[in-house]
Amino acid sequence: MQTSENGTAFIKANEGFVPHVYDDNGKQAVGYGHDLQPGESFPNGITELEASDLLQSDLAHRFESSVNHLMDASCTQNQFDALVDFCYNLGVGPLSTMMHHGWSQIPIQIPAWCYKHVNGLPVKDSGLQARRAKEVALFNTPV
Repeated sequence: MQTSENGTAFIKANEGFVPHVYDDNGKQAVGYGHDLQPGESFPNGITELEASDLLQSDLAHRFESSVNHLMDASCTQNQFDALVDFCYNLGVGPLSTMMHHGWSQIPIQIPAWCYKHVNGLPVKDSGLQARRAKEVALFNTPV
């Protein structure tokens, strides 16, 4: 499967557009949450079109294949889009961990991934809680 237009819009809305390089929890990012790779530099920032291109490349080369590898055969487009958003935000490792509980447990497990570390301690983040709730809602939305 590939991320749908709705899924891409969902990710864009969750990430927000930032035209300049910024610190994203200790990583340099730009656009719609694109993590800068070795050799990448955007000293003059980027346009929304350039950010969209980076997002599409990230989805195709880093996230869709991983979600395709882990998903259940019954996965719907909305479920796929929700899981790609989840992985885009947190990486593939948490999805792999959740899959140990079984496919049916995914919407129950997603909300648990709402913590950020503050001074080395896990703290619930209201922004992450809201994003997880939107992912669960999309996951549970029939196509």
